[in-house]
Amino acid sequence: MILVTLGTHEMPFDRLLKAIEQAKADLNLEEEIIVQSGNTKYNSDVMKMIPFVSYEEMNKLYDDARLIISHGGTGSIITGLKKDKRVIAAARLKKYGEHNDDHQLEIIKIFTESGYILEWKEESSLSEVIEEASEFEPKHFESKKEQLLTLLQNFIEAN
Repeated sequence: MILVTLGTHEMPFDRLLKAIEQAKADLNLEEEIIVQSGNTKYNSDVMKMIPFVSYEEMNKLYDDARLIISHGGTGSIITGLKKDKRVIAAARLKKYGEHNDDHQLEIIKIFTESGYILEWKEESSLSEVIEEASEFEPKHFESKKEQLLTLLQNFIEAN
């Protein structure tokens, strides 16, 4: 199963869903594609659209997925990485009315350059990135959350 996550942002992200439908046709993908679509209203005959799910349901979808295709939100990307999933991220872009700014480009760039994920850019073929993902070995992700919390706690206790 391929899980697509669009997050909860109020602006639509149809561009990614159209690219996924095209890739499904190009690659003759038979596996199920489930889309957590959030506020994106999109009708599809080839993808299962689910606007919002509980944390538990989303966790199970991530566990069951072979591949994650995500918007460039840190939470969606990191969830996939923590579960050792292959992740393809696509930035929501301001020029298409998908977000208020282009900060997702920066987020994706950092994760891509670090070897954690693959990126789909608007000028490239999503089909090719999906094929690349089958051979891609992402760098293992380790959260530094505990170190950060300890550092903050030590700082607070010292002052």
